[in-house]
Amino acid sequence: MNDFEAWNHQVIEEFRANKGKVNGVHSLLLLTTTGARSGKQRMNPVAYTTDGERLVIIASKAGMPTNPDWYHNIVAHPDVTVEVGSETVEARATIAEGAERDELYAKQAAIMPNFAEYQAKTTRTIPVIVLTRKKERTKE
Repeated sequence: MNDFEAWNHQVIEEFRANKGKVNGVHSLLLLTTTGARSGKQRMNPVAYTTDGERLVIIASKAGMPTNPDWYHNIVAHPDVTVEVGSETVEARATIAEGAERDELYAKQAAIMPNFAEYQAKTTRTIPVIVLTRKKERTKE
């Protein structure tokens, strides 16, 4: 296990032990995606904000020149599982574009200024992903 995997593992354990609370981190969710090539389930802690009932995440990778692996997984398989607090929900991920992308990015950067720093560090346009909860089926 590399340092990044070890850090993720520690954050996931703390998240679950404390019903979604992680010391020193703003709003955090656990995102489970299906590997784009492997088809295996992958879990990552990701900072988020909300837009109405939607959850908004940003594929910043701390301003690195490439997108995080979980972003490629979402593009290939947009159906995801999200743990928020003590709740687990199924969601559909969509990539925000244009003015919506810019507005959602600015909103998160205003709350978490490190996201403004991440965009300044890279020439790529950092993707913004909107997670919409799937409607629960009702029994008839």
